[in-house]
Amino acid sequence: MEEKRRAKRLELLGDIEIKEIGGSKGKKVDINITDCSTSGIGFSTTEQLTIGDNYEANLVIWNKEKLHVFLQIVRAVKEEDGYHYGSLFIGMPEDIKMRIQVYETVEDEKAKLS
Repeated sequence: MEEKRRAKRLELLGDIEIKEIGGSKGKKVDINITDCSTSGIGFSTTEQLTIGDNYEANLVIWNKEKLHVFLQIVRAVKEEDGYHYGSLFIGMPEDIKMRIQVYETVEDEKAKLS
């Protein structure tokens, strides 16, 4: 199968706190991040979100650093135990993209050594 993704997908551990943009209070949502790239993240959760809605999120990455990002939900699939979402980062600053790219490089080098 031909790979059509624009950016390499990375697996991350972490959680996010999702807050609808313009909302008064955030709601912590437990998620399982299935992949991450400089263009977006895929994750599973029991919480139902709406395709097309934008959310403010704090993503905890591999080094325990918290990244403040904005997401737009672009894909949703109902699963037995919840939902799987695909989201795009909106207006991601270059410094945050660079952190993800550094992790991608480290993971590539580790794979070469294995």
